[in-house]
Amino acid sequence: MRFLSGRLARIFVLMLALLSSTVMAQSAQPFSREQIDQMMAPIALYPDSLLSQVLMASTYPADVADAAKWSKAHSNQKGDEAVKAVQDKPWDPSVQSLVAFPQVLQMMGDQPDWVQNLGDAFLASSRDVLDSAQRLRTKAQQQGQLKTTEQQKVIVEQEPQTQQTVIKIEPANPQVVYVPSYNPAVVYGAWPYPAYPPYPYAPAPYWYPGAALATGIAFGVGVATVNALWGNANWGGGNVNINANRYNNINVNRQIAANQTNFQHNGA
Repeated sequence: MRFLSGRLARIFVLMLALLSSTVMAQSAQPFSREQIDQMMAPIALYPDSLLSQVLMASTYPADVADAAKWSKAHSNQKGDEAVKAVQDKPWDPSVQSLVAFPQVLQMMGDQPDWVQNLGDAFLASSRDVLDSAQRLRTKAQQQGQLKTTEQQKVIVEQEPQTQQTVIKIEPANPQVVYVPSYNPAVVYGAWPYPAYPPYPYAPAPYWYPGAALATGIAFGVGVATVNALWGNANWGGGNVNINANRYNNINVNRQIAANQTNFQHNGA
């Protein structure tokens, strides 16, 4: 009887282990191409540096929620000065940097589920997420929506690492960043995944006064910043690079080594 009881206990433990493995495997399932494009649709046309900052910050959803509340309560602060004002906050530096752009934090604060999913997708495969941005930029360019303007430069070139043609977006003035706003259902043309429509987002009108978002890409007032954006997309490598000098210039309380050039998530 004791032998039978011990055997049953071992079987029970084995079943629990198998069930746990199954649950873990299901939770580790990667996001599909359709799901990632759905998540990336509202931000794929951001300048490379701002896009990179949003992707890094999305891996800290609780910090993003707190930063969005702070930004709403200090709506008159933006740019590098806003970032310096939150140096004592316990948030990750990637999140602190986004207080320079209140309209971006408003979007992220309004959609916590989207932030969570975006961060999970980026941690699971940064290459898949960056590839999605390139697909969507190509579609927007083909629709005549993505182009060089007074606010931004659109550059098409080959990545030396992969020989892949990539579309880069840079501020026309390196020290003034304009956050584009657009209707994803319009700028990309016919959306190819009806089951996964792009995440919609309607910005507060005061960020884009007089702008007509219905027909294309609108720009609000530029944000003057020198050091707030210290990340950039490494399209060929499929990850995000870090400019240690810029990072250290604005994150005075949390310095990093000069040779730390890639984003590393801090899960602590």
